[in-house]
This record gives sequence, C-alpha cells and structure tokens, in this order.
Amino acid sequence: MAVPVAFFALFFAYPVTAIVGRGFRTDDGWRFGRIGEVLGRPDILDVLWFTTWQALASTALTLLIALPGAYVFARFAFPGKQVLRAVVTVPFVLPTVVVGTAFLAVLGRGGLLDELWGVRLDTTVWAILLAHVFFNYAVVVRTVGGLWSQLDPRQEEAARVLGAGRFAAFRRVTLPALVPAVAAAALMVFLFTFTSFGVVQILGGPAYSTLEVAVYRQTAQLLDLPTAAVLTLVQFTAVGAILAVHAVTVRRRERALKLVDPAQTSRRPRGAGQWALLGGVLLTALLLILLPLGVLVERSLDGPGGYGFGYYRALQSAGSGATSTFLVPPLEAVGNSLRYALVATLIALVVGGLAAAALTRRAGRLVRGFDALLMLPLGVSAVTVGFGFLITLDKPPLDLRTSWILVPLAQALVGVPFVVRTMLPVLRAVDERLREAAAVLGASPLRAWREVDLPLVRRAVLVAAGFAFAVSLGEFGATVFIARPDTPTLPVAVARLLGRSGELNYGQAMALSTILMLVCAVSLLLLERIRTDRSGEF
Repeated sequence: MAVPVAFFALFFAYPVTAIVGRGFRTDDGWRFGRIGEVLGRPDILDVLWFTTWQALASTALTLLIALPGAYVFARFAFPGKQVLRAVVTVPFVLPTVVVGTAFLAVLGRGGLLDELWGVRLDTTVWAILLAHVFFNYAVVVRTVGGLWSQLDPRQEEAARVLGAGRFAAFRRVTLPALVPAVAAAALMVFLFTFTSFGVVQILGGPAYSTLEVAVYRQTAQLLDLPTAAVLTLVQFTAVGAILAVHAVTVRRRERALKLVDPAQTSRRPRGAGQWALLGGVLLTALLLILLPLGVLVERSLDGPGGYGFGYYRALQSAGSGATSTFLVPPLEAVGNSLRYALVATLIALVVGGLAAAALTRRAGRLVRGFDALLMLPLGVSAVTVGFGFLITLDKPPLDLRTSWILVPLAQALVGVPFVVRTMLPVLRAVDERLREAAAVLGASPLRAWREVDLPLVRRAVLVAAGFAFAVSLGEFGATVFIARPDTPTLPVAVARLLGRSGELNYGQAMALSTILMLVCAVSLLLLERIRTDRSGEF
C-alpha cells in the first residue's frame, strides 16, 4: 500500500488540497462563510440545477435506449456479435473532445442535419443529452448485459410452467435479479454525466454549464479561486455520495446471485418479435454510434477542393503569423499523445497493480478506506487537479512545471482506478493455496508471484493496460492546463482548433479527431480480442 498511498498523497491530495485551500484562505484567515455566499448566487444555483437535471435526464434516456441492447447481447447469438460488442464500446473509451466533435459534425453549423433539413441542435440541451447517451451506451450494455447473460433462464421458464405470463415471469423473477446491475449502471452513468466537461464545453456553448465546466471557467478565465474552490467541494461531496451508493450496490450484486456460463443462455432469435428487437438494436447502433463517427470521418475528408486528404496534410504545418494556432505542426500531437499515454500506462500499471495486490490480502476498515481512496480521482474535478499541479509542483525538489512527466502523472491518476477494477477480481480468484504451496517448496514471495500469480493474471494485466492507455490518451480536463504549447496532446490540439474560426481549423480538428478515434478503436478491438481469447489462462 505504501507506493499507491504515496503516489495519491503527492500527486492528488496535495494539489487538490492546495487549490481548495487558496480559495478559502485570506490575509485575515480562513473564510468558510464563502460556501454560503457562493451557493446563494443565482448563477451558481443555475449551474447546480442544470448539472443535476441533465445528469438525471441523460441517465434515464441512456437506460431507455440501452436496456434493449443489453438484452440482445445477453440472450441472442448472431453473426458479428463480438465485432458489434466492440463497436458499441468504442464511444466509452473515446475522449470527450472527439465525442463532442463528432456530434458537432452531425448537429452543428454545416453539419448533416443542417445540410439536409436546415436544423441545428448544437448549443441546445438535446445535443448534450444525445452525446451523453452515445458516450454511456456501453456502460449499460456491459454492466447489465454481462449479468443478464449469466442468469439461469430456467428460473423464468419454471415460472412460465407454473402459469405466469411472459411479462409476469420477467417482473417477478428476472427483474429483481437485474435491479442491482441496473442500479449500478445508472449510478455510473449519472456519475459520468454529472461530471461532464468536454461534451458540454463543445456542444453546450456559453448557455449551458455543468459544475466541471463552471470550475474551468472560474479558474482559467475569471481567476476566481474562491468560487472554484466551493464548486470543487460541492462536486466532490456529491460524487463521493454517488460512489458510496455504487459500492453498496456492487456488494449486493456480488453476493446475491448464482450465475451460469453465458454460453448456456445465448441462442439465435426466434419469431418475428425477437428478430424485430435485434433489428431495432442494430438500427440504434447504426444511428447513434456509427453515424456520428462516420460523419466525423467524412468531414475530415471533405476539403475545399473536394474529397481528399488535404486537412490531414495541413496537420504537418504549424502555420505562421497571428493566425497560427500551434507553435509546432498539429500532427506532432499524435506522437506526443502516444508517448505520454505509454508512460502514463506504465505508471498506472505499477501503482494500480500494487494497490490491487494490497486489496486482495485481507479485508478490514483500513483496506476499505484505501479502496475508496483509489476511486477519488473520478470524483474530483480534473480541472482542479491540473491547476493544482501548476501551483504546487513548482518548487524543488518537485519543480515539475517545465517537465514532460507532469502530463503522464495527471493521466495516470485517471488510469489507476481502471487498472484496479480490472485486476482485482482476477487476483481475488487466485487460490491462496497455490501461493502457499510455492512457499513450502522454497519459493520467495517475488518468485511465487512470478511463477503463480503472473501467469494467471497476465491477460487481466493486458486488458488493464489497454484501458489505462485509452483513458490516458483521451484525458482532457487536467491536461488542458499542463500541456506545454510546443507539446500539445491530441485532445488539447482538437480543442484549440475548434476554438478558432475558419474552415481550415475546423477541418483539421475533424482530421485529428478521426486519428484519435482510430487509435482508441484499435486499442479497444485488441482488448476485445484479449478478453474473448479462450486459451483458458484463468
């Protein structure tokens, strides 16, 4: 536990505490009365209200659209199922900047709807809600569908034999078993939409602001640290409550059900109704997921002189004069992001792997508190973390403001929770008697880990590395503060291009977003291949 605790204390707790402390500290002492002052402002109340209701609306809409997909993936066997599963999961690992850009290409000025029917939905709440459904569709499909596929269908069939109708059998047998999974998925979707930043920043315009966007504006544009500190505390408290409820839900789900092999529950659709349901899910995936991504690619190729790679070639030049958006060619952001993400993945694997190993040893109040600590980066504004890096890591021996390592450190904070959640179930499944047998035969703890644990968890490590790489590649909230002008990351480069007018900047943003999307998609397809590998390693 020593290395993970030290890492989080130095690169998470210290910057966040410092930036919040500056917001409350004055020459006359501490002023905690600012909490009431800030929360009483009408503009802040509007932000709180919009953050809450759009998260609730996004969660409800996501469940409505994604639950049929969860059923299809759980119960139906059809050609291309694994490929489709990977496709619907692509949006979850995409950076929010890419998601916002893709929907801008469909709903914004000059977008697909604008060209076909003269309708624009950017700067409206509908654009935000649809983008959130796009982003979180896979959360419901994976969480609920994964459990649904392991529920024994014979229980529902027995209820039908005893006289229950199809709906009654589902309501009284299957639904109670699914409620914990649905609640867990809903809480995660609510968490992601409650802390939404890139999607709201790009699609919402100045009229809409979540807490995360408000923290960014108060910090970066208005330099109002007291207000930003209060908003950070509010978001931290709200997300902490969400994570606590989520932990209880997950524990209930793990101990309440007896599961079967998913291969026993999957079969080809039967009857017109089931084929229609499958067709509806495929159509939803086409319109909700493939259409925005396809339009994004099309816009990146549609140059002033017709279709071609003009915008991609323009990425090789930095431009000149006052109209230049970058000090270096934007294409260099690809190499920067890959290098940063690889280093961040290595850090996340070391810290997250040690943390997961510590959590498998014994239970207790201390370990549960340590487990909660690992999830905190998902509940604190990434903007606060990034700005905190700038004002705390500026003195020897940790004067890192000009160091390239600052970006991977911020990205690793987001990657560690994914590593822990991926590796922990597998490590807990390793029979302790295997380690004890190795020790009896004279193996040291290090050799026992290398000979016993590593072969069993190797695939889990690869999956964890893939997730850490994908989320590191797309991290935006903290990186937008600390990325140097001459070494931008892909999300930061896309945001800069979208922030400037001109057809060339817009086209280059689409091209960079397409490159980032392809890198994330390839990473996910490799993950899916590893996940479904039936080599029997564990």
